[in-house]
Amino acid sequence: MSIRPTHRVIAALAVVAISGLTLAGPAAAASTGAAPAAKEHADPLQQQVDAIQAAGAVGVLASVTTPRRTHSAAAGVADTTTSAPVPLDAEFRIGSATKPFVATVVLQLVGEHRLSLSDTVAHWLPGVVDGNGNDGARITVRELLQHSSGIYDYLRDAPVVAGVAGFEANRMRTYTPQELVALAMQHPAYFAPGTGVAYSNTNYVLLGMIIDRVTGHSWADEVRARIIAPLGLRHTRTPGTYPFIDGPHAEGYSAFGGPDPIDVTVGNVSVADAAGSMISTTRDLSRFYRALIGGRLLAPAQLAEMEAAVPVAQLSAIWPGAGYGLGLAWFPLPCGGGYYGHPGDVPGYHTWDAATRDGRTVVISITGDTSKNTQLAVNALVEQELCQTG
Repeated sequence: MSIRPTHRVIAALAVVAISGLTLAGPAAAASTGAAPAAKEHADPLQQQVDAIQAAGAVGVLASVTTPRRTHSAAAGVADTTTSAPVPLDAEFRIGSATKPFVATVVLQLVGEHRLSLSDTVAHWLPGVVDGNGNDGARITVRELLQHSSGIYDYLRDAPVVAGVAGFEANRMRTYTPQELVALAMQHPAYFAPGTGVAYSNTNYVLLGMIIDRVTGHSWADEVRARIIAPLGLRHTRTPGTYPFIDGPHAEGYSAFGGPDPIDVTVGNVSVADAAGSMISTTRDLSRFYRALIGGRLLAPAQLAEMEAAVPVAQLSAIWPGAGYGLGLAWFPLPCGGGYYGHPGDVPGYHTWDAATRDGRTVVISITGDTSKNTQLAVNALVEQELCQTG
């Protein structure tokens, strides 16, 4: 999830974030614009990675997987102090790319008849969504998954993402899911449930709480048992309150809209919870999406529900035909067809992922604050890799 304001998330589910908490960063721009010129390289992937870095990123890592091979490239630096290169096996905070993992667990529970998409929030969490016109008895699990609940995004009120001073003062603070939802309950809903779509990280915090109530285990335990362990995602983690990235990684940097970026790598991401707190790698995310879209994690009926994207005006303005399903977004390609994914942002880290039905994936991790030009270059890389034949 993105840690920046929610309204930007969908504008870019673009550029989605927690960071994932909120989709962080400026709204993404349509891919019809010209991306920054790439350096001269024989490798087309390296050219596109260089173009992303030239657009203002500190470090960039991209991995492309086809049925025949996996190819990775990096640019920029992992640490502005040492100028060390970005590791090709870097672990990074994935922000809102956490949401498809959580949605997958929810839909597995639906397939097991332990939960229904029509169940209300109040059925599982009585009294949690209440006050200021909010009513959990009128909001369904489906509406949480698809961001059509109307519930306010708590991240807008979280000081840890409000600026450099707020981050520094709160980077080690532990939040409970109940505290996060309570922040949202201080505000009226954006709209009546089911009458609109507004990206809100509160929806996925609530889904994490529902997983706990249904199974008796935390959402993180269920993600590990149902997805991470079976798929052998050895570098994918649910860190909880643990503030460090232990594996090879690039440092994250953010200026929070100000002039001077700081190192934001270390921090307690409990503020993101089930909306965007996970850590992964390009190869692990690729394996997850290939398993998900390939039907290995969900029964056909539940996968169809997840993939049934509803048009979203903010997305369609950037990508005509784009939409949001149950924890997955759909983006069209200029060559026809399109791809599924769920971008994620947390301060200092931006993730873009794309997966097609024929088993091709692109996963990109960027460190530093992103911009319109950064997103143009990301779009160009994804389109180059997914539109080529062979």
